[in-house]
Amino acid sequence: MRHSEFERAVDDEFGAGGSALVADLVLTAVGGRTAREALAAGVAPREVWLALCAETDVPVSRRHGAGRLDPRR
Repeated sequence: MRHSEFERAVDDEFGAGGSALVADLVLTAVGGRTAREALAAGVAPREVWLALCAETDVPVSRRHGAGRLDPRR
């Protein structure tokens, strides 16, 4: 997962409230940091995405493949 895919996944899953979650919600799975802090510290976007999903109870079925663009035809 790339940073741009992380951002799309957050927007798709959480809508307008996604930016607040990324900035404010402390994620224990990434060292007690917010998603923004974890990304800035070099934690892989996929690891941050999965931590955010776990913390907010996103169903497993919506965690994998999130943020990817549809393939070109």
